[in-house]
Amino acid sequence: MKLLVTGGAGFIGSAVVRAALADGHEVVVVDKLTYSGNLANLTEVAAHPGYAFEKVDICDRAALTEVFDRHQPDAVMHLAAESHVDRSIDGPTVFVQTNVMGTAVLLEAARAYRATLSPEAAAAFVFHHVSTDEVFGELGETGAFDETTPYAPSSPYSASKAASDLLVQAWGRTFGIPYVLTNCSNNYGPRQFPEKLIPVVVLAALEGRPIPVYGKGANVRDWLHVEDHAEALLLVLARGRRGETYCIGGEAELSNLDLVRRLCAIMDRLRPAGAPHDRLITFVADRPGHDSRYAIDISRIRGELGWSPGKSLDEGLEATVRWYLESESWWAPLRKSGAGASERLGLAVAGT
Repeated sequence: MKLLVTGGAGFIGSAVVRAALADGHEVVVVDKLTYSGNLANLTEVAAHPGYAFEKVDICDRAALTEVFDRHQPDAVMHLAAESHVDRSIDGPTVFVQTNVMGTAVLLEAARAYRATLSPEAAAAFVFHHVSTDEVFGELGETGAFDETTPYAPSSPYSASKAASDLLVQAWGRTFGIPYVLTNCSNNYGPRQFPEKLIPVVVLAALEGRPIPVYGKGANVRDWLHVEDHAEALLLVLARGRRGETYCIGGEAELSNLDLVRRLCAIMDRLRPAGAPHDRLITFVADRPGHDSRYAIDISRIRGELGWSPGKSLDEGLEATVRWYLESESWWAPLRKSGAGASERLGLAVAGT
């Protein structure tokens, strides 16, 4: 199968690309290469005969049309998105432009391309939209999100992703685009841009800087290793029921403070000269609209497709910390780029 993967130079997208090529697919990456899109994420597959790259903005309909016409993909895996909640607080309209308008433009390009295919190829074509559990809002102390949970987004980011989810569903119903939709929990692993919690903690601990923890650190997240996620996405693409949603989680709930302490303990073992690293924990102003807890019920994907996460949280965190400690050549240029890596964003006062 030939896959068109938008956002394929990003954190999750590049994991999907590497996994898809390893599984024998051909892959065309479409990426604008914004601050978090990084061709270094694809270095190991750059010479693969089944790999192609197109520097294209998903909001550019003419360029997308050329890509579809030239490469003739069998499926789209749509991962291109602005994804950092803090950035969405500082600049929400960028998220609306990319995540909402970009998805609409991509859907229209896919619809026009599908109309040129044979009846058999058109029936087999699928648009896989990759989304987040943040569209569901927040949970109390118990319960979990599933495919029937109503949308209640809290941030500009999650609202823009909720809108894009609904657009995909509407294009499916109105125009007959075969689609699958997935909503995942918090991803972690190698190559995550150092604005997200885990790389921020690791690099701060490594450099002896304060480790920022929002509020009291009580917010709970479900952690999913990016390679487990990529495996699940390809499985849903291949075997998921068209027109359905699948929730993908790591079954690894932890409060932010407990996660940070666990990372500090790993750093104590791997970099004992800086121990104890938890002395660097610093509580900072909370994010506006910060959801209290997320958790995902993976019963559908486990029951229908036989998927469950393969990496334990302890195993995944250890490997992730080791990767960052061994990969300064990857993250050091990002820290110097001026793109906000490891800087606190999202301090806008609600209502301003």
